[in-house]
Formats: sequence, C-alpha cells, structure tokens
Amino acid sequence: MRFLERTLQRAWEAKGQTMTEYALILATVAIVLGSLYTTAGTEVETLVDRVGALF
Repeated sequence: MRFLERTLQRAWEAKGQTMTEYALILATVAIVLGSLYTTAGTEVETLVDRVGALF
C-alpha cells in the first residue's frame, strides 16, 4: 500500500511539460517543415523547367 501512495504522490506532483520543452518541440517542427518546403520547392522548380523546355 505504501508503494501505491508513493506512486500516486509522484504522479500528483508531476507538472507535465514546461514551456521550454514546448518551444524545443515547436522549433524542431519548424526546422523539419522548413527543410521539406525548401526541398519540395527545388523539386517543383526542376519540374517546371523541364516542362518549359518542351515548349
């Protein structure tokens, strides 16, 4: 029973993620999306150039 009380006490004291952790997650997502956007832009530009060369 004492184990259960200690476990519940620790769970109650846990506050969850801090704003710093949220900021790090947001920064990571922004970097990944930025690199995907850059890569996709390069691919689209290449395709447009190929189509333009046909005409």
